[in-house]
Amino acid sequence: MKVKGQIVDIINRRIFKGEVAFEDGKISSIIEKDHDVAHYILPGFIDAHIHIESSMLVPSEFAKLAVQHGTVATVSDPHEIANVLGVEGVQFMIDNGKKVPFKFNFGAPSCVPATNFESAGAVIDDEAIKTLMGHPDIKYLAEMMNYPGVLFDDAIVAKKIAWAKHYNKPVDGHAPGVRGDNITKYINVGISTDHECFTYDEALEKLQKGMKILIREGSAAKNFEALIDLLPEHFEQMMFCSDDKHPDDLILDHINKLCARAVAKGMDVFKVLQVACINPVQHYNLDVGQLKIGEAADFIIVEDLEGFKTLETYIDGVLVYSNNQTYIKSVNFEILNNFNCSTKQVSDFFVPASTNKIRVIEALEGQLVTNALIEASTIEDGNLISDTEHDILKMAVVNRYENQKPALGFIKNFGLTEGAIASSVGHDSHNIIAIGVTDEAICKAVNLLIENQGGICAVSNTDEKIVSLPVAGIMSDKDGATIGKQYAELDAMAKQLGSKLNAPYMTLSFMALLVIPSLKLSDKGLFNGDDFKFTPLQVH
Repeated sequence: MKVKGQIVDIINRRIFKGEVAFEDGKISSIIEKDHDVAHYILPGFIDAHIHIESSMLVPSEFAKLAVQHGTVATVSDPHEIANVLGVEGVQFMIDNGKKVPFKFNFGAPSCVPATNFESAGAVIDDEAIKTLMGHPDIKYLAEMMNYPGVLFDDAIVAKKIAWAKHYNKPVDGHAPGVRGDNITKYINVGISTDHECFTYDEALEKLQKGMKILIREGSAAKNFEALIDLLPEHFEQMMFCSDDKHPDDLILDHINKLCARAVAKGMDVFKVLQVACINPVQHYNLDVGQLKIGEAADFIIVEDLEGFKTLETYIDGVLVYSNNQTYIKSVNFEILNNFNCSTKQVSDFFVPASTNKIRVIEALEGQLVTNALIEASTIEDGNLISDTEHDILKMAVVNRYENQKPALGFIKNFGLTEGAIASSVGHDSHNIIAIGVTDEAICKAVNLLIENQGGICAVSNTDEKIVSLPVAGIMSDKDGATIGKQYAELDAMAKQLGSKLNAPYMTLSFMALLVIPSLKLSDKGLFNGDDFKFTPLQVH
């Protein structure tokens, strides 16, 4: 097979007319050759940190959408399914991904459960990490979210990192806002990346101390604008990632969009493409071709080097996308789940009032971090209730692995004026999270998810909608187009109920993520992420 085009040699910083020949999945020759073909041939894009589960698609279905945007590989942390199903869940992701021509590179989840302050469905201890790190399909130790464990010399955390070093595999970081001596210690134990920077200065400090920084632009957390100006000087130490990408967004674009945005800012196209295509391969030692003779024929053909519209995608010499059509087929797989709670009563969401002040989580647009507020409480018949006038809504986190009383709190900026929304996608333990205007609406939404064994839903006074997620309660067994459409309809309903957030369900899914400051709610109670301990809802 041969393809002609303007060949983009990223490393040597040149573009030339030529022809790429490949056979048996490898590139056999790249020659300069005059022709009148205008499109460009370059290595495929790589998402350097993503949780495939956040697309609500199993890996084989994720691949069908990703190749349409020129993505040929991902560096994927399967800790979402691992928190539900443990090592069995990790193996499910590996096995499903292998059924299609796409290069998934999975890590061993380092923090399952993410903390001891919540209920997860499984535990991956240091012995399990030892086994996983020896697995040839495991490329790295996934994000070490337990940064307090690193800073306070937790013995189990140290053992997990030691096993990664033993197998000579990288250790990914997760250290939002960690600076100064603390980040120096974090780096010195062998942690080499961070995708959680939300300010230029934070990222610059980490770069200067030797970390590789991932510019994240996902469905909820958007740090591109804050960090992109670091790229021209630090392009050798940076990568692009999504972290979390909802299905309706994945239908539209992927890493290609970040390249287009960076080039539109006047940045050197070779530097941008090194970040998007080359650096992840080198850092994680991936078996992904870089448009070199003898390497895997993983490359894409794009219309131009401005919009990066993908015309064709090749993986191991197989044409997987062209003419607006993906050639990756759906595959059969066994559905695994872990859902063991029974339906709730409205009275389970009652909060007896003991004071007129409460702690409130303030959700922030495009951020995973939250603020901690103290606000006046609204009381009716002795029960703390939602205050729609001031956009302070009751929130519940319900343990889905066993029957327990819901944990209750309050949250600002979701904007609902009617009904409730709920999700069993709740990072990282994936308990049920619900936010609503009344206890009745919250209960109705929670029970809808329990009856369906997982999903995301919205309920109003007259209607209810659900996207069922039967695979571990976090992924669909359907294709991306179907789920993207269903999700978009549900997103629209949440906004009809009053939400002003760009991605209300994605934001909702992070409101129980205790390792991101400041205030979050786990199934065990309200949690202060700044000092890493529980805090009372009511202020006395």
